[in-house]
Amino acid sequence: MFGMSLPEIVVILVIAVLVLGPDKLPEALVKFAKFFKYFKAQVSSAKSNFEQEVRIAELKADAAKLKSSVTDISSNVRKKLTFEELDELKKSASDFSAELKNSLDFSQTNSDNENSRIPSENSRISSENSQNQVLDKLNSDPLNNKIDEQREGKNV
Repeated sequence: MFGMSLPEIVVILVIAVLVLGPDKLPEALVKFAKFFKYFKAQVSSAKSNFEQEVRIAELKADAAKLKSSVTDISSNVRKKLTFEELDELKKSASDFSAELKNSLDFSQTNSDNENSRIPSENSRISSENSQNQVLDKLNSDPLNNKIDEQREGKNV
């Protein structure tokens, strides 16, 4: 206890008996025990509060790391979903343009067969122009351009 041996404790007790006397010694020992108990409780409380604050700081740091990783993951997932959605839209637009071209070709063929005459040069040119205009609009679509730009940026 406090680096003291038994003979040193006996010497302190003898001095305490001489100074305090046999009447006041029991009261002094009780007060000393209460003070020592109070001091020990305060040190224990301070130690636990310090450890709790350290744990809270560690938890806050871990929470910040987790929050940033979740934010990064969610933005990456959203970007991937966006690329997938854009690819799907581009595919549906190209499918639509192919269907439109087929239907225009089919309607032109049907009109040729129904009338059993060769279409005039002007009607053929106008149908080709309308087909080319539709294809140009699809090819110049900002959505398709954005997909291509994002892919180029991703691949670089």
